[in-house]
Amino acid sequence: MNPRGFPPRRPRIRENVNEAIRAREVRAVFPDGSVEVMPTLAAVRRAQELGLDLILIAPTAEPPVAKAMDYGQWQYENKKKQHEAKRKQHVIQVKELKFRPNTDDHDYDFKKNHAIRFLQEGNRVKAVVQFRGREIAHVDIGKNLLNRFAKDLAQHGTAESPPRMEGRNAHVLLSPVKAVVHTPAPKDPAPKDKDAKDKEKPKGTDPGPAPAQ
Repeated sequence: MNPRGFPPRRPRIRENVNEAIRAREVRAVFPDGSVEVMPTLAAVRRAQELGLDLILIAPTAEPPVAKAMDYGQWQYENKKKQHEAKRKQHVIQVKELKFRPNTDDHDYDFKKNHAIRFLQEGNRVKAVVQFRGREIAHVDIGKNLLNRFAKDLAQHGTAESPPRMEGRNAHVLLSPVKAVVHTPAPKDPAPKDKDAKDKEKPKGTDPGPAPAQ
């Protein structure tokens, strides 16, 4: 007990490092490139003699693989890999574009170009037509606009369903079209001409004219 009356803090146990490794034996990898299957405690002692830690890097292998290296360096490399993976991971978002039943062509084209860019970036697009007041009596105009929008973007996105009503709004959801890689068909070998075939005949095989009787 310390003077304040609180129990002492337990030292934090590093999982899969040194004595915390539960496997009886490991395939130990050392900085000099040597690899040896040995008892875990013996591998820990050898790593510590080198001023390093024994870290379990492949616990599901048979036997598990452990590497002698600096624990701080291992943590740094792990965080760096996680950061790179997170940076490369693309989070798909739903980009919403709002229209009115009487949207003019200029505004329509402007938003259509935005939708193309969003789809090319791998995001989904939700096109919404908002009805206000008496406009709700002309739902068919809004749905026709959404059908036109989906048709104009067919090269870049696919409508997940026909236009739907949601309260006083109609909407359609577009998903990006996946690129299709076309593999060229193998070309047929060029037909050989008669002269080439004659050249391929082995010499000395022509029997020549029959001898006179």
